Amino acid sequence: MPNTQSNIHKDPSFEQALSPAQLESWCTAFVQAGDCSDYSPNAMQVDGGHPIRTLITGVTATQHLIDEAINANADAILVHHGYFWKGEDQPLIGMKGKRIRTLMQSNMSLLAYHLPLDAHPEIGNNAVLAKQLGLTIIGGLYPAEANPVGNVATCEPQPIGQLINTITTALNCTPLHIPANRFSDNPTAKMVQKIGISTGGAPDMIEQAHAMGCEAFISGEISERTTHFARELGIDYLACGHHATEVGGVKALGEVIGNHFELDVQFIDDPNPA
Repeated sequence: MPNTQSNIHKDPSFEQALSPAQLESWCTAFVQAGDCSDYSPNAMQVDGGHPIRTLITGVTATQHLIDEAINANADAILVHHGYFWKGEDQPLIGMKGKRIRTLMQSNMSLLAYHLPLDAHPEIGNNAVLAKQLGLTIIGGLYPAEANPVGNVATCEPQPIGQLINTITTALNCTPLHIPANRFSDNPTAKMVQKIGISTGGAPDMIEQAHAMGCEAFISGEISERTTHFARELGIDYLACGHHATEVGGVKALGEVIGNHFELDVQFIDDPNPA
């Protein structure tokens, strides 16, 4: 987990409970959400209208997370995966209708930050995962982008089997390994030093990782074509779980918020094997 303590100063103007709008304004500025084009709105998605004294953080705004937040007497939830994605049906019915109805009936606000929380250089998902794995980020996977959602990192030369063991320990799950050489007698012995990272659902970035000279690429999800890309490009692929790779960012952001505003912040996990 990143050391954010040295950059955080208590704000005396927030000795009383925060309003949802105040928390939204601070978070949006901190994660630089205004600089990022995204697939869903980054900011407050539901205004519960109540001051915030207890904040729950989680990866995805599931019904289970909402129910657990209610049990914790929370006033707001902050997540990485919220609602209102591009292309989804707009009517508030069915599952989405129930989720939002539960929030509104509980006077609970919902804030969500997606790609900005992947890309943040200190508490972003990529930054946190790199630190968990002992990797040093040296730049963006797409260098021309001002706020890249993927990164290139380095480490001491090590067998990829050692990196797999580190991932398994850090994330409490064993990644799916697609070796670059499908015919190798010992695929975990391959030495790696330069590694591409893009948490969540970014398997097709494996081509860019290869173009950047990476020997391996770490992401969350795998698609059918990713296996063929890895084998034909000659780059090892590690699918570590969309959920597992994106716990770190929202959890770290919650810790920053709690310290900055002296707010009660609790992370609640809703485990997902995908």
